[in-house]
Amino acid sequence: MNIKPKTFLSAVITVILAVSGLQGYAAMSGDKTDSAQQSDNKRSIAPYFIRATKAKKTPDTDGFIQRWLLLEPINKPNRSNTVFTDSYIRTAFTTEYFPNQFTGIPKDGEKVKVGEQELMWHALESTNFNVKLFRFAYGLDKTIYGVLFWAVTVVNSPEEMKNVRMAIGSNSGSMWWLNGKEVAMLSGDIHMVMDDFVSARLTLNKGKNIIRGAVINGPGMSDFCVRFLNEKGEPIKNLTITCE
Repeated sequence: MNIKPKTFLSAVITVILAVSGLQGYAAMSGDKTDSAQQSDNKRSIAPYFIRATKAKKTPDTDGFIQRWLLLEPINKPNRSNTVFTDSYIRTAFTTEYFPNQFTGIPKDGEKVKVGEQELMWHALESTNFNVKLFRFAYGLDKTIYGVLFWAVTVVNSPEEMKNVRMAIGSNSGSMWWLNGKEVAMLSGDIHMVMDDFVSARLTLNKGKNIIRGAVINGPGMSDFCVRFLNEKGEPIKNLTITCE
């Protein structure tokens, strides 16, 4: 078969250009992939949280409380969530890890010492109805498994409200207090389900009411949701939520 020199040369040039183009495209694609990976590796609490402000904050349209003071996770290694029995949970949550744990209202940026850990409180607002503790810890580049979280918020009521109930969901075990009194304990290897536990009848005082909660996590995700229900089971929304 006879191939003219010009035709052969043109074919060779075409192949070289095509290969060069593919290599260049591959290099560009690689740069984009690397850039995307680098972007994914930049940890942040966004979009799950925003910083709490002084602006008036009420529960969301379904009554869920979104403004909380969250303490960076306390290390408490657990091989499995199956150890979260009632007795284990009670011991873990009634142990005093830092001063004023059961009485004080922490301030944003306040630091506490727990063993060898120095942990900070963060005043935040969840962008979802549930507070994603796993994302909070991950975004701050803290330990995400085998940990204990503490949460505090202040619920301001315009009047005394009797016969209300606190409805809670958590993943995994948790314990909750209202104005210093225990109102709920969720134990076992459980998933976060809205209103998974509904307390006995409670009274919200006129003015400040302090909610304090602790959530434990083994090798899994962790989050919680809290709201108040009236006698009809309807969410109570005429409350103001603050961090002080």
